[in-house]
Amino acid sequence: MNHIDFLTSAYDVRIPRIIYGTAWKKDNTAALVEQAVGLGFRGIDTACQPKHYNEAGAGDGVAACLCRGIGRSDLYLQSKFTSLNGQDPMRLPYDPKANLGKQVAQSFQTSLKNLQTTYLDCLVLHSPLANQQQTLEVWRAMERIFHDGGAKQLGISNCYDPQQLALLYREATIKPAVIQNRFYAETQYDRSIRDFCKQHRIIYQSFWTLTGNPQVLADATVQTLAAKYRRSAAQVFFRYLSQTDIIPLTGTTSASHMREDLAIFDFELTADECNAMETLL
Repeated sequence: MNHIDFLTSAYDVRIPRIIYGTAWKKDNTAALVEQAVGLGFRGIDTACQPKHYNEAGAGDGVAACLCRGIGRSDLYLQSKFTSLNGQDPMRLPYDPKANLGKQVAQSFQTSLKNLQTTYLDCLVLHSPLANQQQTLEVWRAMERIFHDGGAKQLGISNCYDPQQLALLYREATIKPAVIQNRFYAETQYDRSIRDFCKQHRIIYQSFWTLTGNPQVLADATVQTLAAKYRRSAAQVFFRYLSQTDIIPLTGTTSASHMREDLAIFDFELTADECNAMETLL
């Protein structure tokens, strides 16, 4: 991937314009991460949440690529702190009896061990907690990790309330640099949140981007552009998002689809075509 395939965050972190997501890959995680990086992906998203992620497998896949000569600084590694209500109680990555700050610290150390790295490019709060006080308590613990050099930037995921995001931004010393949300019609494609992001230099990452939008992929506008550029509907959609500074996650297990996802940077939609796509969201 070349320089035009990255965004630079408010914290001067380069983030690839498409990221490989590792949720639900289980025992195939290491091989799929190694394959994705080998084909050209430079961003890996995971979480310290054994319920849905094999974070250690992601680390093994990354380690295999580093052994082949890819530098750690060439990769963007992003992981998450997941609170107790999102964890499997039989496979906890931290002490459930510890206070929230210690849970964050323990989870982070587990992530470093799993990913075989000394730092994260982004530490993400997997979702807001039960109340704003708890959310801020966790965020303060994440800020300590940032100040200690353990994470280059911080982010939040599954935050769909614009007021909640605005309050976190106002109260935070280290502002969120990234938000990662499910991208679909039910939330009106986070229009208000995306407007807030543009105003405050927060990079929006989308997940469930293809699965949640079959109607977009089937739309005549997308199909016409796919025929024009001799690309798939998914490639057109991903390309539109990348051109509007949204970073999609892709979790494909297919090598051919990985190549197609990376090939979105080989063509460019016109301004009029992007405007036509915008009307679909």
